[in-house]
Amino acid sequence: MAKRIDISGLSAFYGSHKAIEDISMTVEPRSVTAFIGPSGCGKSTFLRTLNRMHEVTPGGRVEGKVLLDDENLYASNVDPVTVRRTVGMVFQRPNPFPTMSIFDNVAAGLRLNGSYRKSELNDVVEKSLRGANLWNEVKDRLNKPGSGLSGGQQQRLCIARAIAVEPQVLLMDEPCSALDPISTLAIEDLIGELKERFTIVIVTHNMQQAARVSDRTAFFNLAAVGKPGRLIEIDETERIFSNPSVQATEDYISGRFG
Repeated sequence: MAKRIDISGLSAFYGSHKAIEDISMTVEPRSVTAFIGPSGCGKSTFLRTLNRMHEVTPGGRVEGKVLLDDENLYASNVDPVTVRRTVGMVFQRPNPFPTMSIFDNVAAGLRLNGSYRKSELNDVVEKSLRGANLWNEVKDRLNKPGSGLSGGQQQRLCIARAIAVEPQVLLMDEPCSALDPISTLAIEDLIGELKERFTIVIVTHNMQQAARVSDRTAFFNLAAVGKPGRLIEIDETERIFSNPSVQATEDYISGRFG
């Protein structure tokens, strides 16, 4: 069941440096929310706070709340590993496990999370590869290394790996930045299909991509060099790109800065 995310008063730090400040927003279930904004404004940092990956960074800490259907992900009794199963992540560059086969890449998280009979693993791996629109391309070479696939296929393999453990939320940090245009369109089509099952949040520097794939768009910016990143505006994507409420949003989208 896809879940709603409610963020309130969230700030993230690297040691004494405040990277993002006082962010509050809601991400609706079964939707795609895109984060846009110039480099260095904290989009990826904010994304990583949503599944507690930020605190893996030395000195990384968070203030504020992230609620997933009313459960505070930063409560003292919440296990970060459980959070990362519930809120999956796909990174900027495809990162299949290089020594593992295609099958074992998809099954890796399942094996970590519990005991499965081989028939169950086979079913879930096939379902996940189908969900990532990759099954027909790899079904005859499941025992070959995942690193032998093309870049676009590797990224879809990573998506299959992420969805195999049935998260409720899928975070994507510039998932197409290392891909060619054809592979990028394949990932964008896939995002449109996956939002039927998952809540999706994507960071992108590609304005056209944000306009194509997202239901809502959030624009982040820095008040000044050295200042923390802030959420400037969030709205329906069509409105952000046609009639934003804040002049800085319009300037960024139209290419007048950033």
